[in-house]
Amino acid sequence: MMRSLKIGLIAMLLALSAPTAAWAISLQEAAQQAARQYNAKVLSARTVTRGEQRIHEIKLLTSDGVVKTVRIPDNRPRR
Repeated sequence: MMRSLKIGLIAMLLALSAPTAAWAISLQEAAQQAARQYNAKVLSARTVTRGEQRIHEIKLLTSDGVVKTVRIPDNRPRR
């Protein structure tokens, strides 16, 4: 639980420090980025809407057999 909180806080800080265009990415790009970052296989990927915010949720299987979910904001303009 504490590890997940730390990872979430680090991800949030990194996202806030990056320019908006750097993390406004498609679902496929987000899944590929997460798989590379965690050296993992993508089990599933979807985009969910919470209020006005869209978030890519990527479920990964790490090389040591742990299933983890990574959430990446999608700030692309709506069509």
